[in-house]
Amino acid sequence: MPPARQTISAGEERFERIRNRVGLIAAPLIFVALLLAPIDGLKPEAHRLAAVMAAVIVLWITEALPMPATALLGAAACVVLRVAPAKEVFAPYADPLIFLFIGSFIIARAIFLHGLDRRVAFAVLSMRWIGGRPSRVLLAFGAVTATLSAWMSNTATTAMMFGIGMSILSVMMASGRGVGPAIDPRYATGLMLMTSFAASIGGLATPVGTPPNVIGIGFIRGLLNEEITFFEWMAVGVPVVVLLFICLYLYLNALSPAGVTTLGEGAEVIRRERATLGPWTPGQKSVAIAFAVTAALWITPGLFALFAGETSPVYRELSSRVPESAAAILGALLLFLLPGNGGARAITWDEAAKIDWGVILLYGGGFALGVLSFQTGLAEGVGRGLTGLLPIQGEFGLLAASVIVAVLLSETTSNTASANMVVPVVISISLAQGMDPFVPALGATMAASLGFMLPVSTPCNAIVYGSGYVPLMRMVRYGIILDLIGIVVITGAVWLLSPLLR
Repeated sequence: MPPARQTISAGEERFERIRNRVGLIAAPLIFVALLLAPIDGLKPEAHRLAAVMAAVIVLWITEALPMPATALLGAAACVVLRVAPAKEVFAPYADPLIFLFIGSFIIARAIFLHGLDRRVAFAVLSMRWIGGRPSRVLLAFGAVTATLSAWMSNTATTAMMFGIGMSILSVMMASGRGVGPAIDPRYATGLMLMTSFAASIGGLATPVGTPPNVIGIGFIRGLLNEEITFFEWMAVGVPVVVLLFICLYLYLNALSPAGVTTLGEGAEVIRRERATLGPWTPGQKSVAIAFAVTAALWITPGLFALFAGETSPVYRELSSRVPESAAAILGALLLFLLPGNGGARAITWDEAAKIDWGVILLYGGGFALGVLSFQTGLAEGVGRGLTGLLPIQGEFGLLAASVIVAVLLSETTSNTASANMVVPVVISISLAQGMDPFVPALGATMAASLGFMLPVSTPCNAIVYGSGYVPLMRMVRYGIILDLIGIVVITGAVWLLSPLLR
């Protein structure tokens, strides 16, 4: 689906030019300054990596270079500066998550080509309960996204809902052209961010909702000999998700208004358009089959974990034999076999190759830097430094500090890398201070799934950023709000509800 591009005012355009120029100057200066500055406690490789990451973060924030190009530049700089061999630096570009991106994007491309997304969009917008009210569209769309994300990958959920959301926006924008009130462009930003943020939030509901949950549970089990069952996790995770989603909806609805309470005559246009779609085409049926197979492969392991437990042989077998990345590729490959319209296949390679490769390169580069920061010891050093800067008084203070550090690190590394970095450090600090490490380790595990400010903070953010409806600084502003809310909610919920897990 081609991205939409927002127009910006003359003042915003001047600010963007200044921001870009500042990045081109500041990034090399910060790189050289950190490279030459003495940093105690870091290995030479970690020291050089710190300089590279600082420059990359500046370039990402200022967008002085295209973000995928910056990600590639950071990886290449790590090879040149001998942070690690090229084979290790570029290995994350072949991570299974990359293939989850590719498969999901090809399916989303086929959904768009055959108009299946328009069918879904018209069906959602025509629901009687929604009644053509944009605020209710936002609520329903976010609730569906968060619910799906509890049982399948956050990234897969975002990729799935992204095409639907783009089609809904296309229909809503068209409904205001001469036949109804115009939709405020800020609403498009809100719906796209709802897609990403609700998916990241929903993953906290179950242990299988997102990889950091599994990683944190593994550390707690292995290092503390504490078991957390599926439903024990949900006793904390579900309340956290409900509270965060309510807050997310309220502030997105307030900050991204549609400008109208209803679509007016545009609602009637939507109903007429739905009626003129006609019968399903062979291509639409094929894409629906491929999508259903992929979604079933994503969801089935979570259902077995729900009813039979995470130790179930069936759950383990399904998770190992058909991981999410393989499911996405298998679903995409079905499109090359199933019939399309006019005797062609559901998708051709020429069409499949039009997916957004920039987003894939962007996340691959960010993931590479995150893995290197863990391998070189930079992440542990940063984690200890950040924890040392925060006032820690008692177990509650350590919990709050652990949550804050996990959120900060998740902004610049993947959520998975953040969980791998922070949870072991939190446990070691707790034990060193004679405190119970269970509660702060649990808080750090959940907080690792936050981090909403940048496209590279999570793959979910990267996907919706590619829509063109989400200006970078607006993602930063809205992401900070959700980060702060998340810190408060997770800290309070874990502190109050963690006794249910003991």
